[in-house]
Order: sequence, then C-alpha cells, then structure tokens
Amino acid sequence: MKKHFLLIFLLFIALSAGAQQIYNVLDFGAKGDGTSDDAAALQQAIDRCTADGGGRVLLPRMHTFLCGPVELKSNVELHIESTATLLCNPDESIYTLSAFGENRGEGMMWLWAKGARNLSITGRGTIHGNGIKFMGMELSDSYELKPLKDPTFDPRPHVLTLIGCDNLLVRDVTICEGAYWTLHLVGCNVALIDGINLLNNLKIRNGDGIDLDHSKNVRISNCHITSGDDCICLKNRREYQEYGACHDIVVTNCTLSSRSCAIKLGSENMDNIYNVLIDNCIITGSNRGLGIQNRDEGTITDITFSNIMMDLQQWSDVWWGKAEPIYVTSYPRADGNHKDANWRFPKGETQGRSGAVSRISFNNIQATSENGCFIGGDAPDKVTDISLNNVTLNLRRLTTYANGIYDKRPCKGENFTTDRVYGVYIEQSTSVTTDNLVVNNYLSNYEGKVKYPAKTLNPIHRLKNFVNKTAGDLSQ
Repeated sequence: MKKHFLLIFLLFIALSAGAQQIYNVLDFGAKGDGTSDDAAALQQAIDRCTADGGGRVLLPRMHTFLCGPVELKSNVELHIESTATLLCNPDESIYTLSAFGENRGEGMMWLWAKGARNLSITGRGTIHGNGIKFMGMELSDSYELKPLKDPTFDPRPHVLTLIGCDNLLVRDVTICEGAYWTLHLVGCNVALIDGINLLNNLKIRNGDGIDLDHSKNVRISNCHITSGDDCICLKNRREYQEYGACHDIVVTNCTLSSRSCAIKLGSENMDNIYNVLIDNCIITGSNRGLGIQNRDEGTITDITFSNIMMDLQQWSDVWWGKAEPIYVTSYPRADGNHKDANWRFPKGETQGRSGAVSRISFNNIQATSENGCFIGGDAPDKVTDISLNNVTLNLRRLTTYANGIYDKRPCKGENFTTDRVYGVYIEQSTSVTTDNLVVNNYLSNYEGKVKYPAKTLNPIHRLKNFVNKTAGDLSQ
C-alpha cells in the first residue's frame, strides 16, 4: 500500500514538473552580475520556452540582470524571484525599436511583445527602468529632458510595451523608475494587472504608470502606483488606430500618487472610450484626482467613479492640473507643432476637433484640495449628463501656489481659466446634476457652491441636498 501511494506521489510530481517547464536564464549563459548585458541569454531562454510550447523563464534570486531590448513571446511566464532585478541597460544607442510605430519621437521599446498570447510576468522581484540615467539635470520639481539631436527621435525606453496581445497577466512584481511610459497595453484583449508595485520617480516627466491604449476587457486591481505623470490612463493613440475602441475596463482597490492626474481618460483619443468602472481607490499628493481630458475627435461615455478618497495639492506648471478633484472636459487640442502635426491630428491636418463626453457619474467621493472641480467644453452640448452624487470637498490651502486657476491644457486658445474658487466650476456644459454635494471651505479665495457663465445653456438640471459650509480662512 505504501509503495502504491509513493508511486502515485512520484507520478504527481512528474506531471507537475512537466506542466511547468523551467528555463533558468543562468543555464543560457546569463551572468546576473549587474554589469554584463544578459539580453542575448534572456532572449534565448524565451525563444526556447515558446518553441517548446511554453513554461516559466526564471530570473533567480540574488542576481541583477542588466539587459537591453528583449522580445517577450506566447505561452511564456517571465518569473522574477524575490531579490532578483531585471535592470534596463542605460546605453541609449541600443534602443531603436519605436514604441509608436512610425512615430519615433516619443520613446523606444525595452521589454516588448507583439501578437503574443498567454503571456505572464510574475514574481516578487523587480523590473528597474533605470530612469534617471536617461534624464538631464535634476530640478526642484522635475528632471530636465535631454536635448535631442533629432527632435523626431527620442531614445528613452518605455519599460513594457505589449501590442495586440491576448490573455495577459502581470502580477506581484515591482516595476520602478521608468524613463518614459511604464506599462503600455496597446490593442490588448483580456488582461489582469494585479498586486503590483509601480514606483516611478515622481520627478521624471512622461513617466506614466499604466496606459491602456485601444485595449479592452482589462482589470487593474490591488496595485500601488506612484508616477510623475498619470498613474493610470486610458486612451486611443492615432498610431494604433487599427485596434479600435478602448472599453470594458475595471480599476479597483488601488492606491495612487501622481504629479499630474492620478486616473485620466484622454487626452489622446481618436476613437471611443466607454464602459469603465473606477472603484474603491485612494489618491494622495496628486496634482489632479479624477480626470476626463478629451482633446481629439473620439468620444468618452458611460464612465463611473465610485468610493474614492483623495487629497490633492498643486505642483508647478511643468505638470498639468491645478488640484482639481474632479475634472471633466472636451476642448480641441492646440494647433500642431513638429510632433503634433504628424501624429496628434488626422493625416494631413494640423487642427483637430474634440468629441462628446457624456454619461459620467461620480459617486461617494471625498476630497481634500486647494481647488474645486472643473467641468467644461468648447460648446454647450459637448459635455453632457454629468452627475455628482454624495461628493464631499474639503477646500483648504496646502501650498503657496495661486488657487482658483483651472487648467485646460492641452487646448486651442487660452490654457487657463482664472476665477475665485468654487466647489464646482462649470463652463459650457449641460445636464450637470448634483445630489448631496458638501463643501467644507477654509479658503479666503472661495466664492461659492457652483458657478456657470451666462453663456452656458441649461446648466443645472438638479442641485439637490446641497451643503455649503464656510469656516473662514484657515490657510495659514
């Protein structure tokens, strides 16, 4: 009987081992010493793994694997053990594959895949983008961008670029210090990003956390993200227009901090963004909280933000935003320049238009900030059906920057609207409703609950259960 059970146990172990073949990069010649470039060894392990039908490519503990560009492939689990690091090679000359196809002006690819299926990135180890090595001089609020010899070619590498991939998993890893965008999903279908720490340097410009670009059926959960630029951003870039709309997205149980906007939809949106739920998140120290920033002809509809707590503060004009807790806008972007004329606008055009934003709801939101909410468009019917339900705003001074300024960048015409601070400032929008909007004010520059210019048509359908508390100026 004991022999019988032993045979069954050994058979189980054998079957388990066969189900998850291990490809240790050290067996393929990787050094893991942090100075030798291990890209060739890692690529060989990935190629062998996918050719054999799949398995786990292992980066073992207590090693630092410096490497240049690597292509990830189908049925591969890239597993980075605790205390192992995959480190981006700082040699700018080796990054030649553009992250945006023919547009080579906005960064290159480091770790990438195209058309892969069943791709996973897991483990308690670290993917390190070596971002500071690609930046210029450190300033008080940011790093300078290095001058480019050719303004249409930027060698800064994005950390992970996954294009046209299906059934993706990114779980548990720490990803840090990207030099440009960090985790970029383009035209991907069915993806889970769960339990990761994405810790970008807060001074690195263009350092987006997670960008969902023309992607669908994506879940982001249980993540901690700090990022100089947007922490989580949904968009539809023109370079990848063949992949269609961005839709059916859930973000939940995340903690976020950004020098720009913690959660943003737009600004690049040449298609449609719809069916999005953002729930149960905490935002700290950000320049803007929840943002819809439509600047192209695509539409943004059927979006729900719920159960979110945030504290916001202003940062310098290097970063978009003026500490608006809720920001819903549609304005045509500024006329094209050397990059924008080629890629931001429809082919052959240097002027654009912005699409409609509608059916957006904010439920159970608590925010502490030195500015109010901003809702606006370039025409009365551009931004419609916006609801704020059970929203509490605590307005107080946190910095010495001027408040009462609403940031509309990037847009054609004036970049800023300047006024007193209002709980909600509405510019040319219709069917905006509030139910149980509470404003606790501690600002000397505070004017009142809601403002909308006379040119706004049919601005407020319902202003219900409003509470406006003025406690005097406690800004000092």
